[in-house]
Amino acid sequence: MSDIASSGLKQSFQLKSASVSLTALELYYFDDEEFETNLRDKISQAPGFFKDIPLIISLEKYEGLDSELDFFKIIGSCRRHSIHVIGVRAANDDQRRLARGAALALLPGGSLRDQPKATVAADSQPEEQAAAPAEPAVVANEPVPAKVINQTVRSGQQVYAPEGDLIILAPVQAGAEVLAAGNIHVYGPLRGRALAGIHGAENARVFCQSLEAELVSIAGHYKISEDLQENGWKSAVQIQLRDDLLVVTPLDKA
Repeated sequence: MSDIASSGLKQSFQLKSASVSLTALELYYFDDEEFETNLRDKISQAPGFFKDIPLIISLEKYEGLDSELDFFKIIGSCRRHSIHVIGVRAANDDQRRLARGAALALLPGGSLRDQPKATVAADSQPEEQAAAPAEPAVVANEPVPAKVINQTVRSGQQVYAPEGDLIILAPVQAGAEVLAAGNIHVYGPLRGRALAGIHGAENARVFCQSLEAELVSIAGHYKISEDLQENGWKSAVQIQLRDDLLVVTPLDKA
């Protein structure tokens, strides 16, 4: 028995939930050579961003044949560029079988906005209840309060608001990452990465006093620093999603 075990610790580890920012590769069809070429071109736009990132393969919009789907080749291409494929999202039965064969994790597909709303069958209540006059609806859920951060978010730090808006009353430094289910407000320079609408809320926005970000993402759609510098760079802006494109607007014109 090790000295650590004999000191009174009952077990060697614990499993805890963790919030991790993941990049999804939305695959429409798969051709080995074309995939490699497209991946190389995409990485050349921001080589530092993609190095050693965890990646999931999203199959929600996959239209190719399952027989053409080769996860081993996808993994190999990604590894050559220091990208680590860890799982597959929204796979059908055949795709899940192929993913298991490649030792990939299986993740549920779709965001909250894609999930069907709960319904009640018409015959699930007695007729006398169905005929009763409707009463005013009662809202059970209170609005989710925003998470407020007063200090500078430094390089290597991650701040996460899993259910509402994130408000930061200080700068976000390069190498830092801020994530929120709702909007992100940065009352200072935004130099790191900001990911709003992480559960699929396409109406989420990012506001900042000085746009200097490495990456901004809303509901999975993102722009890197090189793209952001084309409009509103180092000025006060809001960023929102329109027709699957991120649009940067000066705050004095919003």
